Amino acid sequence: MAHARTDEDGPDRAPLPRWLAPVPRAIEDLGLRLVWLVVAINLAGTAFGFWYYRLQFTDTPASMWIFVPDSPMATLLAAIAFGLWAIGRQNDYVSALAFFGNIKLGLWTPWVLAAFFDAFYGINGPAMYAFLFVSHLGMVVQAFVLHRITDFPVKAVAVALAWYTIDLTVDYFLPIVGRTDPFGYLPVLPHHTRIPVRYSTEIAAGANAFQIAAWGAVLLTIAPLFFALATRVKTIAQRSP
Repeated sequence: MAHARTDEDGPDRAPLPRWLAPVPRAIEDLGLRLVWLVVAINLAGTAFGFWYYRLQFTDTPASMWIFVPDSPMATLLAAIAFGLWAIGRQNDYVSALAFFGNIKLGLWTPWVLAAFFDAFYGINGPAMYAFLFVSHLGMVVQAFVLHRITDFPVKAVAVALAWYTIDLTVDYFLPIVGRTDPFGYLPVLPHHTRIPVRYSTEIAAGANAFQIAAWGAVLLTIAPLFFALATRVKTIAQRSP
């Protein structure tokens, strides 16, 4: 169900529990007042992200390019979601996709940056490492503002879950097409964001690098599903007499 804009701060804030709406109202209101700045920042992040993935694009068949730029696609969806709301054409499907993408990629990237700190820090240096870490956490913040413009209808959540399940499958389990894994760990090199660590390298508790990255991706596909449906349930409960 689309929400209509009610004032300069956007739709009224549903009285959700803090664990579903962790961003303070003042910050939510500021983001909605400066919605076109938020859109511009997301578009700039999208452009940077496509540049960041330039080498992986050249190493991936064109038919699978849509599965490569995960974070840039998430910020693009956020830009579209907020932009549509700003012109009075809010779309629940886009908002749900943006919610899933910004939580999943906004947390997965800091997860692998921390898990493979030495490798990522060595390749990127302190400034780029800090930028990647902080900017992706910012994606999570904006995801938790989306409840102000959508109440996550079940059909929209189902579409978002379907897309990110397909993305998860292609990224880690069934790459379908691509070049052979040079390390011989998998038949075909998967399409997730490349990690600068040999897949078979043991990281912790017997788990190797590939398993650490995949575990984070699986968990962070489930998490936004829970948050979206919980928001839906709590919102409907608040409307009940």
